[in-house]
Amino acid sequence: MSRVFNFSAGPSALPLPVLEQVQAELLDWRGLGTSVMEVSHRSKEFLAVAEQSEADLRTLLKVPDEYSVLFLQGGAQMQFSMVPLNLLDERKRADYIDTGYWSRLAVEEARRYGEISVAASSVGLGDMAIPPRETWQLDPQASYVHYTPNETLTGVEFHEVPDVGSVPLVADMSSTILSRPIDVSRFGLIYAGAQKNVGPAGLTVVIVRRDLTGRCSPGAPKLFDYKRQIDAGSMANTAPTFSWYVAALVLKWLLGMGGLEVLAEMNRRKSETLYRCIDDSEGFYTNRVSPGCRSWMNVSFHLVSPELDSSFLAGAEAEGLIGLKGHRAVGGVRASIYNAVPERAVDALVDYMMRFRTRHG
Repeated sequence: MSRVFNFSAGPSALPLPVLEQVQAELLDWRGLGTSVMEVSHRSKEFLAVAEQSEADLRTLLKVPDEYSVLFLQGGAQMQFSMVPLNLLDERKRADYIDTGYWSRLAVEEARRYGEISVAASSVGLGDMAIPPRETWQLDPQASYVHYTPNETLTGVEFHEVPDVGSVPLVADMSSTILSRPIDVSRFGLIYAGAQKNVGPAGLTVVIVRRDLTGRCSPGAPKLFDYKRQIDAGSMANTAPTFSWYVAALVLKWLLGMGGLEVLAEMNRRKSETLYRCIDDSEGFYTNRVSPGCRSWMNVSFHLVSPELDSSFLAGAEAEGLIGLKGHRAVGGVRASIYNAVPERAVDALVDYMMRFRTRHG
């Protein structure tokens, strides 16, 4: 069997060396004669994985000591509830920045628990740009400000961390975490579903400043309490051991690649190569996102005629380029080029795009 190039938005590509190690260890992990999926999450062997994965993530992101790192279940959408349940104070007010589909889902869920204000919205910009910072209507008394650094559907991305003053900043980094260095100290809380740049679906990483914990709503489920999860080492219930184990291997792979500075340069090159192909196509391919907000991770584009979409996608799949269909809400084509998507995959896609344009342009 030959491997394809996987451009899926998530669950997405995993590094081949990681998959090969998983394959080699599947039946006999660490000489135990059993799979990691069959080992207790409280065994000394798995606790060593948990401890090392936290240390590696802290190294990669340079996480300050005053932050706790959690490896939780439930996906990033569960954090849409956990964030307000833990961070809303007695005023029950928070600001959200709306830049598309995922930030709107976060707003919708948070409004179940408090007074949520949309301090800025990209609706008037067609969801193709980020509202200018000077237009944001932020409440200096808000419990926190929430934003989505990268919207996977359209490929709109913040390239700088917004300044929100002394109010804690919360970020859904599901599709950008570990793609480049970040200053964790700028945030009160970061969360990210694993299935894009960290590992398989079923695991969510949370990095939270500890002074923001310990005030979970009394009516919240116990497992939603960040402080409880911190005290339990992310194991207040049975941990998602297989996903966590694979994520630990991905973190080792990232360190072996040279860290996030190296990954950032690679990701920049990949996105520039693909956007250059789109921009140089004389309108055959178009990316509708404002150039200053173009995503490094999710490159969306449309063909000159929507009738060509099915032919383009079928031809791509025949050449081993999969996962390119755009989200049903926006259509077109979307190439997700996360860390595990190699540069040669982008080169192969660009080569196919140029040949397709020659045949149909």
